Amino acid sequence: MNINNIWYHTHPIRFLLAPLSWLFCLLVWVRRKIYCLGFTYQVPIPVIIVGNITVGGTGKTPLVIWLGQFLKKHGFKPGIVSRGYGGKAKKWPISVFSDSNPYLVGDEPVLLARHSGCPVAIAPRRIIAVESLLDQCDVIICDDGLQHYALHRDIEIVVIDARRRYGNGLCLPAGPLREPVSRLDSVDFVISNGHTMQFEFSDLRQVADNTVSQALSALQGKTVHAIAGIGHPARFFSYLREQGLILHCHEFPDHYYYTASDIQFNDALPIIMTEKDAVKCQTFATTQHWYLPITAQLPAQFGDSLLQTIKNITK
Repeated sequence: MNINNIWYHTHPIRFLLAPLSWLFCLLVWVRRKIYCLGFTYQVPIPVIIVGNITVGGTGKTPLVIWLGQFLKKHGFKPGIVSRGYGGKAKKWPISVFSDSNPYLVGDEPVLLARHSGCPVAIAPRRIIAVESLLDQCDVIICDDGLQHYALHRDIEIVVIDARRRYGNGLCLPAGPLREPVSRLDSVDFVISNGHTMQFEFSDLRQVADNTVSQALSALQGKTVHAIAGIGHPARFFSYLREQGLILHCHEFPDHYYYTASDIQFNDALPIIMTEKDAVKCQTFATTQHWYLPITAQLPAQFGDSLLQTIKNITK
């Protein structure tokens, strides 16, 4: 049974799981209250948390990249910390660079390092990563840290999916929520992916050599393989279909560790994937393999409000 059928539709099994959901909500509430009593690590510079209240992808990584670029343009020296989910490193913290091994540090941190222009550090305990950046940064952006209450935060930004929103409105395991929807009442900004935040898509780039590009429109009406190992693959597939492509879809788990055989299909059709997938496939990709770059676009009003909020913190 696909868990999305339970979480995002009116499947009756959700009633059986509801008691576990209530218990989960209680434990989340107790945990948060304990940390609110003062059991958090204080940081001498502003900390911006970017996260979500649902399981699965909502577009946090493009937003974190946008934040890093935006703050740099306005004279700040931002640093980015992440858990490094999916990475196999054993020692922490680790500084992440554009050419770091994604199988060691995780796929999303590599994207953050490539596109944000900011120093990036990872550690399961974000505190350790933050400490490694304090001597070179004046503001910290924490990727996917909303529920990491051990780290004090000054600004909380939550990203929600405009299409899927909160699913059936229940917490895990009956629904997709990590915290109740009421949690949004206490955050500083709620960004709706698809409304407040829009994505801008660039030309396709070859995975093996990203200096080679072609317009996505060149494949209109043609059959391609589409690969996605992200939190919400359906969004990626839907966009390609909207552009007139005919798809053979290949869905993989989020943060999947690819092998060469996973992305070879014994035909000459083009193979299109997300950039998050591409960073893990570059060493064994062929000229058939392409990725679709995306960038986040946010309204000027949000940027102005964010700068004013930071200004108020640092007075």
